[in-house]
Amino acid sequence: MNRMTDDEEKPRRPNAKYKLSNEDRPFNPEEDKLTFYYNRERRLAKAPPSVKNLYEMQKKSVRFNLLRPLVADKPRLISFIVIVVMCVAITVFAILGFFDTPYSLEGNNIEAGGTVVEGTTIVVLRKTVKDNAPYSGAVDITVSAPVQLYKDAAPFSHRVFFTNRLEEEYRFVVPFDSPELLMVVQAGKSSVKIRFKPE
Repeated sequence: MNRMTDDEEKPRRPNAKYKLSNEDRPFNPEEDKLTFYYNRERRLAKAPPSVKNLYEMQKKSVRFNLLRPLVADKPRLISFIVIVVMCVAITVFAILGFFDTPYSLEGNNIEAGGTVVEGTTIVVLRKTVKDNAPYSGAVDITVSAPVQLYKDAAPFSHRVFFTNRLEEEYRFVVPFDSPELLMVVQAGKSSVKIRFKPE
């Protein structure tokens, strides 16, 4: 019966005969540095056309441009145009007064406006019922012009009476002509300030 030696019992690595490092020589980082050679032109010469086109686009788009990414392709261009049109439409409607919300005063919605006829400013006050038990009775109105335009003009006071009708409209003339008017409407203990431009 043959006895196996210790070397034969252990499995051997395939590269057991090769020295992976030189243990006799001390480590020198300057000598053991690996040098990598990279040539972009040679790499791009072997690259497919799509990679070459991408590289050319990157070279051209060095400068920052805010608008170009927004209109880079057709879906982005359409979205950008829709957003611009919506912003312009909202601005126009806001200037024309379509988004003006009525003011609330003691259960009534009130809106104020004005028209200029032959140099005379006519103020129009509209009232619509908002709640089940709206205010009805005397309503004091004070109209004034901006101070910087009319320093000596005294505020104009007027009184109307709200009834229980669902809609009412009141018209009165103010003694000054101004491109902008400030009106204070007081009913009971509540009051609202309305600034408007006569048309």
